[in-house]
Amino acid sequence: MSIKSDRWIRQMSQEQGMIEPFVERQVRGEESDRVISYGVSSYGYDVRCSNEFKVFTNIHSATVDPKHFDEKSFVDITSDVCIIPPNSFALARTVEYFRIPRNVLTICLGKSTYARCGIIVNVTPLEPEWEGHVTLEFSNTTTLPAKIYANEGVAQMLFFESDEPCEVSYRDRGGKYQGQRGVTLPRA
Repeated sequence: MSIKSDRWIRQMSQEQGMIEPFVERQVRGEESDRVISYGVSSYGYDVRCSNEFKVFTNIHSATVDPKHFDEKSFVDITSDVCIIPPNSFALARTVEYFRIPRNVLTICLGKSTYARCGIIVNVTPLEPEWEGHVTLEFSNTTTLPAKIYANEGVAQMLFFESDEPCEVSYRDRGGKYQGQRGVTLPRA
């Protein structure tokens, strides 16, 4: 298994639509803009967060149960920024839609800009032949409110290509999150 370079990422995105929309170079803001970078990097792709957020709330005193998830546990927000309360979390989605090849596993890591502010980005691996918008989880580990910026970089995807395709892909299994669009809540 090998990690894939910027050249491979460009080729797979342009020829096979692996990432849409695709930004073929890393975009960085000028000092006056201060955009958190996104797009192709040396060995990965920095994804952007859309402006759709679901912020965890305790106003309904619901129990968080992954088998019987109560949507009232979240407040929907559409905005260029999202304020996450202290010691809480929010869900969002990537701007980009992914189509992962059959012989590729994709791992997501948070960007250091957010990590240095106590904001952890959590995403499970994107399995072979999974496709959709990636649901992102932002945990605010601080005792202060934390801000997430829409349409700017939030996490980096790393692509690992196997020497051989997997025997059973996510699509073959009929995975429950296949083709997800928007912020997707837990499904039992």
